[in-house]
Amino acid sequence: MAAKTSSAKRKRLWSDIVINGGLALLVLLWTLPTLGLLLSSFRTRADIQASGWWSVLPHREWAQTEEFEIPADLNRDGVMSIRNASGTFEQFREGVVATGGKTRLIWVGNRRLGTMQVQQLRWTSGFKFTTENYGQVLAGKTFEIRQPDGSVQVEQGDNFVGAFLNSLIVTVPSTVIPILIAAFAAYGFAWMRFPGRKALFIMVVALLVVPLQIALVPILKDYVGLQLNGTFLGIWLAHTGFGLPLATYLLYGYISSLPKDILESAFIDGASHFTIFLRLIMPLSVPALASFAIFQFLWTWNDYLVALIFIGSKPDVQVLTMRIAEMVGSRGNDWHLLTAGAFISMILPLVVFFGLQRFFVRGLLAGSVKG
Repeated sequence: MAAKTSSAKRKRLWSDIVINGGLALLVLLWTLPTLGLLLSSFRTRADIQASGWWSVLPHREWAQTEEFEIPADLNRDGVMSIRNASGTFEQFREGVVATGGKTRLIWVGNRRLGTMQVQQLRWTSGFKFTTENYGQVLAGKTFEIRQPDGSVQVEQGDNFVGAFLNSLIVTVPSTVIPILIAAFAAYGFAWMRFPGRKALFIMVVALLVVPLQIALVPILKDYVGLQLNGTFLGIWLAHTGFGLPLATYLLYGYISSLPKDILESAFIDGASHFTIFLRLIMPLSVPALASFAIFQFLWTWNDYLVALIFIGSKPDVQVLTMRIAEMVGSRGNDWHLLTAGAFISMILPLVVFFGLQRFFVRGLLAGSVKG
């Protein structure tokens, strides 16, 4: 009996190790690109072009410790022996590791005139960070680019403040409006009896499978006629319409699973549907509301297609995704600015997610268990 118990514990231990190890590996693989993005956003243009972001981590690297003149009596057309290192001129130009592997010799110059650099392996770190990238992206500060010929080119930075505020103006109402409307609709479908209730709910669920792209052109034609194209109101209505089916479906699953006794007690006390919705349903539905708020906020904040079609690319109404896409086209080689701009666009969604994550799982499981 004791042997069986020990065997079961051993199997459980190995199972936990495999599962937790797999999850840790998956988290690491997902986190590494974000870490690289963050580190690159604090590096200079020259450092990014010279080495990868992982060079900021402690590592062993060849560092020059000495330089001396090459003896004139060497046969430079054959194999040469210099300080425990042997090789031809071409090999020394590439670098020859001396006996022991701790010293490397590199020929600098031509075959006739040159010097020899002595390098040794040393622990080092490319931990040379700067906040100038964020200053250039956020505040539009000017910056200098040193060309290979030694000349200096001065360029104007990208000001993301306006685009950031425009994204907030678009995202916050586009998240709040569909949540409020969907909450009312979900309560009606769950606890109110009226003709055609099931048919209407089926229509709402059916809208979930309608591709967003097929509705863009008809809505755009209507917006042009109503003069809503290029306005924030137009994109608020668009995101509300596109987000309502999923919001209603998610909230219905949660609201319909609330205890019926609570509502019946409220009705007996004379409460109206509106009072019950405000005083009971809304406070009890916070997990579901927060879950959909995360989804809707992330979708709207990261949206590029809908914003491009309905508000256009004018500088005064550009959202953050448009500004970053424009910067990719104009500054394709300036990775120090692109990574800083990308991380700026990630900050607020991360704050929203981590601020509401304690409701996330509860909201996703809303209505999955009855009884």
